[in-house]
Amino acid sequence: MPEQALTVNTEDGTVPATLYGEPGNPGVLMLMDAFGPRPALADMARRLAGAGYVVLLPDLFYRFGQYGPFDAATAFQDEAKKAELMKMIKGTTQAMTARDTGAFLDVLAEHGGIGPVGVVGYCMGGARALTVAAEYPLRIAAAASFHGGGLASEAEDSPHLRAAEIRARVYVGCAGVDRSFPPEQSARLAQSLREAEVDHIIENYVGMSHGWAVPDHSVHDPAGAERHWTRLLTLFDETLR
Repeated sequence: MPEQALTVNTEDGTVPATLYGEPGNPGVLMLMDAFGPRPALADMARRLAGAGYVVLLPDLFYRFGQYGPFDAATAFQDEAKKAELMKMIKGTTQAMTARDTGAFLDVLAEHGGIGPVGVVGYCMGGARALTVAAEYPLRIAAAASFHGGGLASEAEDSPHLRAAEIRARVYVGCAGVDRSFPPEQSARLAQSLREAEVDHIIENYVGMSHGWAVPDHSVHDPAGAERHWTRLLTLFDETLR
């Protein structure tokens, strides 16, 4: 399976990224979780590429220069590493990722990713997947969030506030217990998407914890991860092909 390390030029700087897959297939943008691009996410991108997609995995924390690497299973147990991660998470706003995504979509198209494309995000990337679907409604046809946090929060940039701008099909897979996306946010998101007439599914993964779908997380659940793959590939296969 072809892989290519490249850089993406954005308004704010140069983004390290990796492209996976054969040109001429539907394009997919993979938005990382809080621990940055690493072997676990690369393996997930390879699996998605192997299913017949051109996948771009950019480093959303590029504004901070060199960092990490972080062990997803233990980083939040180390106070210094936790502080570094939280600084980068809070310093990488929804607006920044929305602005960057125009360049990401251009790169996908330049390298043979057929559009409109799909986007999938994990953890912090989950909220951004919905935000960029709203920002680029004519270029993104499917958006998936897995254990995404703050999808319908009180924040001014909460993704649910832009539901009326989304034209993509939306899938949200949420952990059974997740303080970053509690039941009241799930209900608020469902109402916003339904009122906006967005084709969507919000699915509760009972027994799963935040991070279950990513293989190097301490709470990784193999059965739940396979269920996530089934849902993700169904969404993309039905929508992008």
